[in-house]
Amino acid sequence: MNPLVIIPARGGSKGVPGKNIVDLGGKPLICHTIDAAREVVADNRICISTDSEEIASAVRNYGVEVPFMRPAELASDKAGTYEVLLHALKWYEDNRGFRPDTVILLQPTSPFRTGQHLREALSLWTPDLDMVVSVAPAKTNPYLNCYEENEDGFLNISLGEGRIKCRQDAPDVWEYNGAIYIINTDSLLAGPLSGFKRRRKYVMTPEDSVDIDTPLDLELARLIYERKNLKSNQS
Repeated sequence: MNPLVIIPARGGSKGVPGKNIVDLGGKPLICHTIDAAREVVADNRICISTDSEEIASAVRNYGVEVPFMRPAELASDKAGTYEVLLHALKWYEDNRGFRPDTVILLQPTSPFRTGQHLREALSLWTPDLDMVVSVAPAKTNPYLNCYEENEDGFLNISLGEGRIKCRQDAPDVWEYNGAIYIINTDSLLAGPLSGFKRRRKYVMTPEDSVDIDTPLDLELARLIYERKNLKSNQS
């Protein structure tokens, strides 16, 4: 495997201003993701894709190069991750002569994804896959407690109406937690992640799956960080 880690870090967060470099445990949030990436690849295989000079400065201060500044058309609220990944791949091929066989997409809003998680997810990778993706047990289950409104305005269970009698009979349901995406480059160049068919899951705990998108998420992450730190100091 010859991967490139891509960490997309747009500067214009609205839910938590300055989210990607907000302090968590005494360092910018994005640095927790850099720490994890450094456990599986060298620094020259870590690509920070950002439009923000403030984020770029924080990353450089942490010892990692920012190879380019993301163009404005890929930095709006409507810019998709797929286009950001394609831009980074093209830049590395055009400017470094490097074409990775896999892309490891790590979002900086998942601070509790560690190098150990990455190594475990990478152990599931085989070249015939489109993607290995991290998941957590879904908070809601369409067979049990997800409802849709029918044409008469009444709520019906989303799936399996009348078939599931108790929770134990319902199939396991997973949700992407946004922490790890190990992507086949050929699959990525052929089309967006939503079209992938050969996906293998890597399961993470709900606690390690915390994704910071709101002030409440950040408050929860700080509490979890303090608890993890306390346990580490006691062991």
